[in-house]
Amino acid sequence: MHQKNIITAGKKLEETGKVLIMLHGRGSTAKNILSIAGNLHVDHYTLVAPQATNDTWYPYSFLEQPLRNEPWLSSALSLLGDLVSDLDWKIGKKNIYLLGFSQGACLTLEFLARNADKYGGGIAFTGGLIGDKIYPENYRGDFQRTPVFIGSSDPDPHVPVERVHDTARILKEMNASVIERIYERIGHTIIQDEFDQANRILSERSATPSV
Repeated sequence: MHQKNIITAGKKLEETGKVLIMLHGRGSTAKNILSIAGNLHVDHYTLVAPQATNDTWYPYSFLEQPLRNEPWLSSALSLLGDLVSDLDWKIGKKNIYLLGFSQGACLTLEFLARNADKYGGGIAFTGGLIGDKIYPENYRGDFQRTPVFIGSSDPDPHVPVERVHDTARILKEMNASVIERIYERIGHTIIQDEFDQANRILSERSATPSV
């Protein structure tokens, strides 16, 4: 099960009142995902990056039946839920932004869809909702036009483009303001246009938050 091991960067929460939660990919680290902050407009954010036990949020492909990835998947969602709940109490969900790459992007999208509300924004670099198929019964709530960006390659070795499309559709049905970008043959990486799309979300509101 995942231990609470969270790395922070940027300014203190008392100074910013806004948080970007950053979720690393399979085999990577919290320190590594924090390293992309130089490409993001986050001068007025507190950065928070949980570390997955053994550097992996769940053991198998996100396209497996969810039960195959238990208890790790539920543990990861619970860890993220506890973190968001603690931050919600301090600054409100509308000042909480979530970002993930690859496995971290899948976890980001799955958490958001299971807990839809008015967040600051969601950013998924190469990911989709988790499961051998879409399980709409798992998803509830109203995003109240929360901006969400999903970017991916076509093809991608791990994330079928059809799952990206289905994920965007589900989030739109839950009243998210979704920007979906599919890039031809860019590989399993993050390109500048994706950072640009993310920065539009991160820069959308004033640097001075309201609770």
